[in-house]
Amino acid sequence: MRRKALCISLNYRSIFLLDQTADLTCIEKMIDLELGEEIAKKALGSTGEYSDVIFQRRTITHIKFEDGKVDDVSVGLDSGAGVRVIRGDLAAYAHTDLVDRDNLTRAALAASEALKHASGGTPLNVRVSKREGTSQPVCPAGEGAAEIRRLVDHLSACDESARSLGKEIRQVTAVHMGYREEELLVNSLGEVRQGTCQRTRLVVQVVASRDGVIQVGQEAPGSLSGPDFYRMTEPAEVAARAARRVLTMLDARPAPTGKMPVVLNSGTGGVLLHEACGHGFEVDHVHKGASVYAGKIGENVANTVVSAADDPTIPALWGSYDFDDEGTPSGETMLIEEGILQGYLYGRHEAMKDDRESTGNGRRQSFRFSPVPRMSNTYIKPGETVPEDIIASTRRGLYARKMGGGQVDPVTGDYVFSVSEGYIIENGKLGPAARGAVLTGNGPRTLEMIDAVGNDLSFEEGTCGKDGQGVPVTTGCPTFRISELTVGGTEQ
Repeated sequence: MRRKALCISLNYRSIFLLDQTADLTCIEKMIDLELGEEIAKKALGSTGEYSDVIFQRRTITHIKFEDGKVDDVSVGLDSGAGVRVIRGDLAAYAHTDLVDRDNLTRAALAASEALKHASGGTPLNVRVSKREGTSQPVCPAGEGAAEIRRLVDHLSACDESARSLGKEIRQVTAVHMGYREEELLVNSLGEVRQGTCQRTRLVVQVVASRDGVIQVGQEAPGSLSGPDFYRMTEPAEVAARAARRVLTMLDARPAPTGKMPVVLNSGTGGVLLHEACGHGFEVDHVHKGASVYAGKIGENVANTVVSAADDPTIPALWGSYDFDDEGTPSGETMLIEEGILQGYLYGRHEAMKDDRESTGNGRRQSFRFSPVPRMSNTYIKPGETVPEDIIASTRRGLYARKMGGGQVDPVTGDYVFSVSEGYIIENGKLGPAARGAVLTGNGPRTLEMIDAVGNDLSFEEGTCGKDGQGVPVTTGCPTFRISELTVGGTEQ
């Protein structure tokens, strides 16, 4: 496969299979501090105010097990470097798959030339980061990739576990996704960050049907770890959870319709904070006037029982990291404290524009993308209420044990989310299962309508898409209640 040396288009994508004949000469030379400093200086040129270089090498393992057999096994290597130059409000970015001096120089000069004749706008105050990072690494280097045979056994166990629970189980798909990543970041301020981490995720999808009713369930745990993941996670139980859910929903009654209280289960409700509100906390949306939270720091934006944070320092969570993709050490950022908006999520360039330090949220999918402000582990902090008391104090409503997919207008925060496992609350107790429920609301308004927060914080894993790139994120919450929400159902 022929590899392109230089590309400035952010839409360029490629994965290169690793085999015994692969030429690893340039890869072995990639982690080179002196070369990085040289390239950062060349990129800065005579007009740039700031430049940085990222070197990245990622080994990838993907295994799919479906219909009782291995459907696909892919082992690959993806590597390269990206160069960014900033001047005023403008930034230019170029990347290369080849990390020798000649191709890196071409990338640096391409980025520098792109800004040479452009008006730079207001000069920036470029700061050296003073963040110290965490005392313990949240990205363990771990072991090498686990043997393919052992991973296949885990996926096979998922298939057997799900199918053993009932003849209505029609299809089981289990996927292992894992990668090990090495990064070196160098910038024109003299800062250097180097690190290694591994991420592993297991995705199990189960389909069940009976009498023309079809239900689909999914469980997708992930962790910032390598082989330890399968020592902490029992694959057969993951599959059993998904299977039990779809079997339960086959027997469910149609969901009710109308405005009512909705109680969201620990973990699963965090997706509302992320999708319907979280992107409004990313400061690039604030700068563009595309956030309802613009200019509201210090103002009340939620019920006083609500506090929320973004924290990539939590060990082993899927969305955690030691330092972001710009080299800024990670740290907790309080977003909301007792209903009051505390701040936004920053990357380097956006922080320069506001004359402040980055919060460590400059993230990118790979070296082929320029970093943008992104969430990491975003969650509602636990309260003091016992979850059972929240349900007991709800006369009638809907309990969402597991959320499904949805759509969000990122500007207004208006959302529509399906509930993949729900139950009717009757007289303070969980009643029959209800299928087909859809929640419709507005993110900012929802924060104001949360009137009870439990003490049982838990997390769920996902991939967040923005600007054409996806990154690992975790959403979290304790059990909480929205006092009134529009529920769309199929009840006649």
